[in-house]
Amino acid sequence: MSTRLAGVAVHLPEERLSTEEVERRLAPFTPPPGLIGRLTGIRSRHVMRDDEQASDLAVAAARKLLADTGSEPADVDLLLFASASQDMVEPATAHIVAAKLELRCPVMDVKNACNSVLNAIEVADALITAGRYRTVLVVSGESPSRAVRWEVANAAQFRRAFPGYTLSDAGAAVLLTAGEAGVLGSAFTADSTWWDVGTLPGGGSRHPRDPEFTYFDMDGPRLKDAFLHLGRDVLDGMLHELDLTWDDFAVACVHQVSLPYLEIFADRAGVPRDKLVVTLPEHGNVASASLPLQLVTAQRMGRCGPGDLVALVGLAGGVSLGLVVVRL
Repeated sequence: MSTRLAGVAVHLPEERLSTEEVERRLAPFTPPPGLIGRLTGIRSRHVMRDDEQASDLAVAAARKLLADTGSEPADVDLLLFASASQDMVEPATAHIVAAKLELRCPVMDVKNACNSVLNAIEVADALITAGRYRTVLVVSGESPSRAVRWEVANAAQFRRAFPGYTLSDAGAAVLLTAGEAGVLGSAFTADSTWWDVGTLPGGGSRHPRDPEFTYFDMDGPRLKDAFLHLGRDVLDGMLHELDLTWDDFAVACVHQVSLPYLEIFADRAGVPRDKLVVTLPEHGNVASASLPLQLVTAQRMGRCGPGDLVALVGLAGGVSLGLVVVRL
């Protein structure tokens, strides 16, 4: 039994927020004009409506995907909600998504920051190849706009809250089925000693109710050091195992947090610049929806299609790094 990637879809909220608008909204501390844009390369990001939830973004992408692939809700054997965001702590957001889609199948959440979708693909592949399920729907609903700190007291607080000004809301869906080999291999690594580099602490046992802990808090320089510390061995090992080089891929989708870091990572990992699918400037950092967005964008641009090899490279807080190789 092998796993085929039957389709992928994304949903992007219509409302957009420019980087200039972000800078104007910050108070009482205001950064130098143009600073956020210069540091990130982001021009705009998507913001969901006040009456929407993370599950709604996932549902919108899932409905689009089911329609595009000619699938019915009854065809889905397992639903995985894979996202850094969630509707609430309990129950699993997958139940809320399933209810809205009128699914009657087992569900679970898969959560690993911006690698949530990539890890869910790994889980789905393992379950399909083991014969447990034939059709697995992976969905993501990222709603980071709800955790952005707008009241900023000083430069130090601005630096810690900075990642929130790069993030963007989005939904994504990936349909995986038993069939001809599509997922050729996957490999992951993590160094969890860096877990405290970037956090959204509220809602758990550490900080169950204090509103102060409901905002992103991150040490950007340390996060960059953490990813560089992971190295490229896991990527090189997977390519060696499959007897591939980066030149064999139509595109390499790499999770994007800022344009400067994307360039640094590509150089360190040996990924040719012309293989990248750059979505960050117009769409911001859409967290775990980043790789589906890049894949859909590449397909729309005609950069990849049936039979092509695609690399999905994920980076996530915690920190972790992973690679999934897919033949479309």
